[in-house]
Amino acid sequence: MTAETKPAVAAPAVPAGPSELTLTFVDEATVRDIVAAGSDDEWLIADRLAGLAAFNELPVEVNPLYTTYIDLRNARLAAVKPYGAAPAIDAGAAAAALPEGAAAVIEIRDNHVTALAMSPEARDGGLILETLDSTRIRDPKLLRELLEGGCALPEHDKLAQMTRALWSLGILLRVPDGLRLEKPVVMRHVVGTPGSAVFARTVISIGRDAEVSVLEEQLSSSDAPCGPTDPQAFFAGTTEVRIDAGSNLSFAGLQDLSLRQIAFQHRSAVVGKSASVRWALAQLGSRVIRSRIDNSLEGNGSTVEQAEIVFGSADQIFDLTSYTRHIGRDTTGNLLSKGALADRSRAYMKGLATIDITAHGTDSYLGEFGMLLSRKARSVAIPSLEIDQPDCRRVAHASSVGPIDETQLFYLESRGLTAEEARKFIVLGYLEPVVARVPLEAARERLRELLEAKWSASVVAAPASTAAA
Repeated sequence: MTAETKPAVAAPAVPAGPSELTLTFVDEATVRDIVAAGSDDEWLIADRLAGLAAFNELPVEVNPLYTTYIDLRNARLAAVKPYGAAPAIDAGAAAAALPEGAAAVIEIRDNHVTALAMSPEARDGGLILETLDSTRIRDPKLLRELLEGGCALPEHDKLAQMTRALWSLGILLRVPDGLRLEKPVVMRHVVGTPGSAVFARTVISIGRDAEVSVLEEQLSSSDAPCGPTDPQAFFAGTTEVRIDAGSNLSFAGLQDLSLRQIAFQHRSAVVGKSASVRWALAQLGSRVIRSRIDNSLEGNGSTVEQAEIVFGSADQIFDLTSYTRHIGRDTTGNLLSKGALADRSRAYMKGLATIDITAHGTDSYLGEFGMLLSRKARSVAIPSLEIDQPDCRRVAHASSVGPIDETQLFYLESRGLTAEEARKFIVLGYLEPVVARVPLEAARERLRELLEAKWSASVVAAPASTAAA
């Protein structure tokens, strides 16, 4: 008599750790599929594989000056699948209307270019706004110059190198020498199809003595409510900037993705002599958002102004990291991160300013501040400095985390405002430095409306009796 065969019992699922990335397709087979769909040249194949090798070797986060903080437990990405082909351009994309007050616009919905238009002034000035696939066809040598070696992507960031390996969407903005545009260029990504993964690269190349402003919008393709067990979507995007001598870039980013979205952002800028970059970034949506900014001030007299805000609700997680390296003489960095956190949201704000031995006359400030609107909200602020050159004008950092200042509340209430009105004005005023830098009036007003909506939602979710005031 044979022993009875017992049915196999499946092992219980092991919860993912805080730093575990649950994507299942980051491998050479996926890279080869993307290559086959896009007809990549040999150098680009090698570049993708170099990115994949770096991804496999690197930890999710590493920093020599502070304990790493990262939490990906809300990111359930095992079932998502990437788009493999270069984006298709819709037939009516070139006929799309420009947003009022814009010089040019490109809009990509998942993997389709739905708008690509330019004003006569921008076109006559020599502005180039196109997909990277179009650049490959039009000028393959230029594409190689722009991308080979990872462009300006941080070579020690695992997630940036993943996008280097797997990108299928790409945008090129090229501003020729001497072109100064008064109106902004609008770049819009509309994503969020459940189960999809989008990998996108944006390359901005600015010539000498030029000036341009950019508004980048990351919006949700669906307004449907999202529960904690609903399928998620994934977006990984990079913005890689090189600014030549005497030029200026103002870059405003508005992220309002749905709570079904997991998003990783990498923005980097290499700044030349007497050139400047101004970042103004607003993070409102996504269940988990990881934002990293790298500034390399290589030219003498180069400058970076950076302000990034978050407004958290529900169980959102915001992971903000900023690296600024001062290399040239008389460089200036002024970096500010602010978070207003309601419900059970959390924010990690981490920054490092490095002053190289060559960076005489540096002026550098790094500030990180969290405002807690609920007893269950959490924030960590870790500004750091690494100084190899003592001959500096100023090197300073500051941080704080806490509830709304009682003295501010008292002052406003003494002027006739209710307690709730006072709290609202303090919070929205706290976030205004980024709002004011958005270059398009319609987008600026929309951002204010979104912030007011988040405030109203947080008040409903956490009444004054339970909030940390």
